[in-house]
Amino acid sequence: MRFNIRGENLQVTDALKDYIMKKVEKLERYFDGPITTEVQVKLKVYDKNTKVEVTIPLKSLLLRAEEQNENMYAAIDLIVDKLERQVRKYKTKVNRKPRQVKAVKRDMSNVLLMEPEVESFQDEEEVDHIVRTKRFNLKPMDAEEAILQMNLLGHQFFIFTDAETTSTNIVYQRADGKYGLIETN
Repeated sequence: MRFNIRGENLQVTDALKDYIMKKVEKLERYFDGPITTEVQVKLKVYDKNTKVEVTIPLKSLLLRAEEQNENMYAAIDLIVDKLERQVRKYKTKVNRKPRQVKAVKRDMSNVLLMEPEVESFQDEEEVDHIVRTKRFNLKPMDAEEAILQMNLLGHQFFIFTDAETTSTNIVYQRADGKYGLIETN
């Protein structure tokens, strides 16, 4: 890391520079390699308050935080904590995406798409999109048990695995109040 430390209304001492560098360099442990960009640090002193601003431009992320405190060293500690939270949040999002995509691909056979609970009127130009996804394991049962489960849940249809044929079937309630069965091959 290269540091550009500037002070407004104060002389930046070597002890203060060393403290900032020591604290901010701890962020490198969250990355695979060393950070090669220039870290911008701006220190300001007001009447009874100090302000610290740190900016770290990275390839896919801009880390930036500012903190005010009566004590300059306390402000530096707080700002490093903020930057660590930003890095952890970013890393969590980045690492979660591939796992979610794999899970969706793996579980596509068990996906049940439901209509939205609240109807909304869309412009004709808008494209329909999925607003809710449910995943569940299909329990082997017969059609009568599936109808019972559907009624207990208060749904208009129910997907189940037929216990005899092991095929996926759907029972639904018709407009006349009777039940229908859709069998798949």
